[in-house]
Amino acid sequence: MKKILVINGGQTFAHSGGTYNKTITETTLAFFATKPEFEVQVTHIDQGYEVAEEITKWSWADVVIYHTPIWWFQLPNNFKKYLDEVLTAGHGIIYANDGRSSQNPAINYGTGGLLKNTQYMVTTSWNAPATAFTMEGEFFDQRSVDDGVLFGFHKMNAFNGMKSLPSFHFHDVEKNAAVTQDMARYTAHLETLFGC
Repeated sequence: MKKILVINGGQTFAHSGGTYNKTITETTLAFFATKPEFEVQVTHIDQGYEVAEEITKWSWADVVIYHTPIWWFQLPNNFKKYLDEVLTAGHGIIYANDGRSSQNPAINYGTGGLLKNTQYMVTTSWNAPATAFTMEGEFFDQRSVDDGVLFGFHKMNAFNGMKSLPSFHFHDVEKNAAVTQDMARYTAHLETLFGC
């Protein structure tokens, strides 16, 4: 049985109610509910968490699925705090060290992760339309979400030894959300990755 940890980084803050990422999380859980070969645990960061319990979940999981909005081109503050707390306390379980040795400290940085058998997938939700990333002259200079804003996020996972699965990004969710169509496309993505 494959073990899935779903982390909902959506947050209630200012004008955001966290509802879009709640919907994405519910869609993920509904998908895996139809797959008896998967066991699922979920963390809703905005509802609170125990750091020690989260470390146990991370070490248990074969796949971590993150759901997060992007606020001001970064993770929401509660999600960043969660990662800071869980990963720091996870020393010796999630990662051993930075991978370097005192004999040759110039090489092998980022190779001390202990989750080498763990994969991860991330979804993000944006006010920005997809064209902001793809069209010449638009805001993100034709740099993808994964190679741009999420570069550090992907390196964080690699530092812990984790391997990436293809990401899924939701765009233009404030002005032109098409929730039914978006969730259908996302479910098809999950089926491609996890369909048996």
